[in-house]
Parts: sequence; C-alpha cells; structure tokens
Amino acid sequence: MAQTDVRSDRGKKSGANRLVMKYPASWWKNMWREGMPSGNGKIGVSVYGGVKEETVMITHEDLWHWGQKDPVPDVSHTLAETRRLMDEEKYLEASWNLTNALKDHGYDTRLAARFPAADLKLLMPCEQAFKRYRRVLDMETGEVTVSWQDGDAAYERRLFVSRSDDAIVYEIGTDAAQLQGELQLAFHPTDNPRLAEKCREIEETVERIAKDGYLYYAARNDDGTDFGVVLRVIAGEGETEALPGSIRFRAASKLLVVAKVFVKGERQREWSRLHSELAAVAANYEQLLAAHAQMHGRLFHSAAVQLGDGAGERTNEELLLEAYDGEAPTELVQKMWAYGRYLFICGTHAEGYPFGLYGLWGGDYRLVWCHNMANENVQMMYWHAPAGGLTELMPALIRYYDGMMDDFRDNARKLYGCRGVYIPAGSTPGIGVPNQIVPVIMNWTGAAGWLARHYYEYYLYTGDREFLVHKVLPFMRETALFYEDFLVVGDDGFYRYYPSVSPENTPQNFMPTDGRPLAHPMPTTINATMDFAILKELLTHLVEGSREAGIYAQETGQWEEMLRRIPPYQVNADGAVREWMHERFDDRYDHRHLSHIYPIFPGQEFTREEQPEKFGAFETAVKKRLIGAQSGWSLVHMAAIYARLGDGDKALECLDILSRACLLSNFFTLHNDWRNMGVCMNMAEAPIQMDANMGWVNAVQEMLLYVSPKFVKLLPALPGKWKKGKAADLRFCTGTVSFEWNMPEGMFAAQLAAERGTSVVLKLPDHFQSYAWSGDTARVTPSAWGEGCYEVRLEAGQKLSMQAGPGMHA
Repeated sequence: MAQTDVRSDRGKKSGANRLVMKYPASWWKNMWREGMPSGNGKIGVSVYGGVKEETVMITHEDLWHWGQKDPVPDVSHTLAETRRLMDEEKYLEASWNLTNALKDHGYDTRLAARFPAADLKLLMPCEQAFKRYRRVLDMETGEVTVSWQDGDAAYERRLFVSRSDDAIVYEIGTDAAQLQGELQLAFHPTDNPRLAEKCREIEETVERIAKDGYLYYAARNDDGTDFGVVLRVIAGEGETEALPGSIRFRAASKLLVVAKVFVKGERQREWSRLHSELAAVAANYEQLLAAHAQMHGRLFHSAAVQLGDGAGERTNEELLLEAYDGEAPTELVQKMWAYGRYLFICGTHAEGYPFGLYGLWGGDYRLVWCHNMANENVQMMYWHAPAGGLTELMPALIRYYDGMMDDFRDNARKLYGCRGVYIPAGSTPGIGVPNQIVPVIMNWTGAAGWLARHYYEYYLYTGDREFLVHKVLPFMRETALFYEDFLVVGDDGFYRYYPSVSPENTPQNFMPTDGRPLAHPMPTTINATMDFAILKELLTHLVEGSREAGIYAQETGQWEEMLRRIPPYQVNADGAVREWMHERFDDRYDHRHLSHIYPIFPGQEFTREEQPEKFGAFETAVKKRLIGAQSGWSLVHMAAIYARLGDGDKALECLDILSRACLLSNFFTLHNDWRNMGVCMNMAEAPIQMDANMGWVNAVQEMLLYVSPKFVKLLPALPGKWKKGKAADLRFCTGTVSFEWNMPEGMFAAQLAAERGTSVVLKLPDHFQSYAWSGDTARVTPSAWGEGCYEVRLEAGQKLSMQAGPGMHA
C-alpha cells in the first residue's frame, strides 16, 4: 500500500504562512504593541508601518537595566515558626511570616527589565493620500513588507533580521523615477509618565553621528557600558547627504540599509568594529535574504500542520472580525499555530536567553511582568517545542537556570534551612534571588521541580546521555535534596507539605466576604495538590533517569521511599479533584490557574486508558472553573487540558474565546481583555503576554497528538470542525510522525519513522475503520490497553505506515 504523502505541500509559499494587515500600528501611544515582528533570536525589530513617517523599533536580547540584587538574609528560622502558626490554624499570620521577615531586614532586590536599543526612523514625502496599503509578514522567511500606492507610484519596503549576518536588512523600493527621504537613529521614547525622568537620564547620554553613508548611534546603560546601532546606507545610483544625526537620500528606484547592534561595549570601539563588519556585508538584498532564509526556514519547516484545505488569504482584520462573532475561523487557528512557532524561532536561540513574555518586542523601559516567571509562564512557552520539532532551541532555558545555581542554593539555605535549590518564581539574568516579596510567591517551592520536567523532556527527545548525566540528573538531584529536608512525615505516614501554595489561588473559605478586590488574600496552605504532583513527577523521573544512566544507585531507594509517602489525590463533594489535599481548605472555582490538574497536564502521570476512574474528577474540576475569571494564557492552558481529556470541541472553544478577548490585530496575545467584555478577568492594564501565543501552538498540537515516552495517540481530541487536515514531522520521543485525515471520505493515513530504538503503545483514531499496515509491521501487536491500541517496536531507521478508508482491510 502506498503511503499518502503528507509532506507534499511543505516549503511552498502559502498564504497560510503569511500575516496580512490593512492597517499600520494603531494602538494609541503604545504603537509598538501592534508592530509587525521580526528577529533572529538575538536582535528583534518591530515595524509600525507608517507611510510618511516609519518607525522600526530595535531591541537586543542582552539589553537589560534597573535591576538590584541584595544579599539574602538568613531567615531560615521562620520555617518552624510558620509551621507552628499553621498548626495553630493562624493561617493568615503564617502566610506573611517569611515575607515580613525579609522586609524587616530591609531586603530590596528588584528584577531587571529589557528595554529598546533605538528606533530607526524613515521620513518620506507623500504627494497624495495612500491607497492599497498592506503590511505583510512572511513567516517562512521572517520578512516584513509594507506597501502602498501614492498616486500612480507604487512603494514597497522590505525588512528582515538576518540569522547569517546578524544584521537588520532593509530595502526601500518604488516604480517611480526617484526615491527621496531621510533616515535617523533615535532614542525610543517611553509611554509611561512615571518613567520619563529615568529615561531622560539615558537620553542625555545619546550620541548620533552621520558620516560617509553611515549612521552611528550610542547611549549608556546603568552599568556604565554603552549600547547602540551602526547603520550603513547604500543608495546605488543615487546619492546621500550627511546631516546632523541623520542621512538624507535621493536614490534611483531602490535603497538598501543594513544595520548592526552592539551592547555592553564602549561606543568608539564598537562603532569601529561594526563599521568594518557592515563594509564587508554584500550590498544585495536578495543575496542576504537567501542566506538568512535557509537558516530560518529549516527551523520554521521542522514541522507542518494544515487544518482544512489550507487556504490562507484573508487579512488579520477580517479573521478577527469573524472570530469576534463567536468562533475563530480555522484559517485563524492554523495561522496562530504557525505564528507562535515563528515568534519562538525569532525570539530565542540555543545559546541565548529563554523566550520572554514580550519576546524581543517589548517597547518600554519597565513593562509589566517583563521578567521570566516560572509558576506557569516560562513553562508554557516551552510546552510546544519538543513535539513541534524545536527541541534544539530548548538549551536556552536550561542554560539560563543552570547559570544561577549558586543563587538557588543560597536561597534554599537562607530561606528554608534546606539543602538543594529554591528557585524563585521570578528572575532575570544574574538575579536568581527572591524578588517578589509577597506570600503567594515566597511560600511557593515548586518552581525547581516544575522546571525539572523541561530538563528531563529535553533528554527524552534528544537521547543525549551525556546531557542527562552532567546536566539533567544533577539538577533534579539538588531539587530532590530540598524536598528531603523540607517535607514532614505526618502521623498517618504520609508527607505533610507546608507551607504550600497552589499558584496563585486562595481557598474559598479564606476569601474576603466584604467584596474587597484582593488578588491573593491568603494563598498559603497545607498540601496543595500541585506541589505533590510536581514532587511525584520529579522523583519518578529521577529514579528512572538514574537507573538509565547508572548513577546515584545508593539514593534511588530513598527516592522510591519518598514516592510511597506522597498521599493519594482527593475528590471533593462536587466530584472534582481537590486543589488542596487538606480538609481545612475549600476549593475555589473563580480563578484562572488550573494548577491541581498537573497530573493530567502538563504532567503525564496517567491517561484515561490507564486509570479511567480518575479522569472524571479532573474533568469536573476543569468544568467548574468560571470563564469570567480566566486570562489569555489560562484559556490556552485550559484548551490543552481539554485536549488531554479527549474533548477537542471544548479545547477549540477555549481558543475561540481567547481570539475574541485577548488577541491584538498583529496576533500578539494579551494577559486579559482591555474592553471589559465579561469573558476574561479585568485589569487596569492589558499587558502583552506571549505565553498564550506559545500555548496556542501547544493546544493545537495536543488536539492532534499525545506523546509520552511510552504512549502515542493520533488525533486524540479532534474537534468536529476540523473535517480534514494533515501534519508532517511532529515528534514523539524517539522519532517523527506524519498523518493525514479526511472525515467525509473516512480516510486516514499515517507514518511513524524511528530515529532511535522505539517501544511505545500506539493508539489509532477511533473515527476510522479497517486499518491496514505496511512497512515494518512484524513488530506490531495488539495492546492490553484496549481497542485501537498496539504495541509498536521499531529499530532506528525503520518506518511503519497505516491507512484506513473505504475498501481497506486490517
């Protein structure tokens, strides 16, 4: 039987991989919020799209400021005090005990913030009112195009950030007789009046020089180092004129601009270095684009998904208007899958920093939640990467946290008197000590355990044994050391985990009764379900990985004993799994976090096939959550959970709600709806948070594929709306899987390709009948896990195909 080729469309230019807008950036004041993004993982740009006066905001991954790192005082004595207060049921007093002790010592660490390097300004005359305006992003190349017509003349500006030359490449063209205009490098203004004075201090250090077709820009950071941009203007047959701080040009039909960014340097030295580099860059836009596109495209095309017929010609505005009527069009869902991957590729690289909540496109000097937050957000931004074929970008996350281990060890000792590591929820480069000094953050100890999942997942998908031995297991072991010292054995023989926080919720019976709008009235509890779920996952992986690597043999017995002391999950009177495994704390459904669902998602403690009796309680807990309490990121988290529960229609409904509540015209996702429409939590601000962009990618993948080291399910939660589609080169732990389906025709075809030795249970979709196998079928046997499940064993390089449809026979 011939395997249906589900890769045939990949790599072709397609509207499905283009974002088209009819409007420039239009958000009042904060124009950067609606910029069109491009980047190479190090340098980011945001194209506003103005015709007469264009702004291209420039950022760099290593440009941070305004952080303050205080020594952590030894307040480890507070743990015993906190527990005594909790034993006496003085929970609110206990909640503030550690926090108040730090405040009493005058502890004042503040996280750093990313900020823009400069604005590239382009001024061009307009003779007539614009017509046929478009702002387009080609996600396959990272190229942003702005085009319009001025009378009979057509204009086009094209820009990308080169991965091969580490430069911003910008071409301006027209079919008219001559281009003319002026280029500047300018200080990026703040939109926050509270920051105006501090920003003025930076602006006063700005220096701009124009000379011989080059623009030089520099300013000074708060650490005493310089940052800046050098820009080269190539006018071809035209001419340029240096003005004070700008370059005026009169060109034929094209103008090429190439710019490079520097940070942490000395301006004169960096200007000279970048001048030399720019002088050597090829003065040909297409040549530069081709070299970059090969590198970018390899990442972007590492996997492919097509929903429906793959049509993708409608503009962002048109798609959002349809979504606002109630259902996101399938074209929008598919574009958002591609766009999240695009942002991830452009916003991080293996040797850099983890992808941030604003990516590389934050446009002010201290944005809300511009740090790395590890009680949900940074994890969400990496959920999609392994199954989506982007594992090679994950080391940035691991390198970042691995580089602050001394801080984390110091935290564990001085905050809790424990060995091992305590990772605060929030951090920025070099600042791995406590910073958000409030109980909901200070009393939560699960960050290291949750992050350990990503360390171990990287090993599972790469098979990198050296990485397992030297990075993964040592990190997990130090995380377990903290638990060994922190946990208390109760009278029943099970662990008592306290203080314990279920991010960022407060039990219902501790909420104010007077309606006061307090974010976290009393979050500190005993035995949060999530804390135990993270602990169980960590210890299970640690035992498994240690035996695989042949190390820590004398400690595995202790870790197995710890596993036996974790209490079983509990169910409340509503039939929902309890968020706190302690009778003193009542479930509260009016909240955005779904932390207690961790065993199902993002964890993989069990599946419906393995333990069907438990699934009902988790499903009930999810359905009890109130829509009005949600946020952008929580809706994609909920979508992924519904996919794990096998409910594709509910998963898709969550994306529908997000698309009409928390989605900007450039498809950046927001923390909350700024219009108070009742389908999302209200806040005075509506910060960009790209965790939901990444979470959308994961939610779509979860509907199409479930992957664990031992279990692969194809189309586990297919929404009824997705009648046909295809996917190519999604990943399971030891290989790739591609498949295609057509519900009206009753057709399904799939192929597994093993890159390493593979032994999994494969579950085929129950939507189709009469599967036939081809390829290396001798090692496929029915599984005891139920109908449609098969034991599959493949050697490296082997492939297995299956197909169902009219006339097919098993």
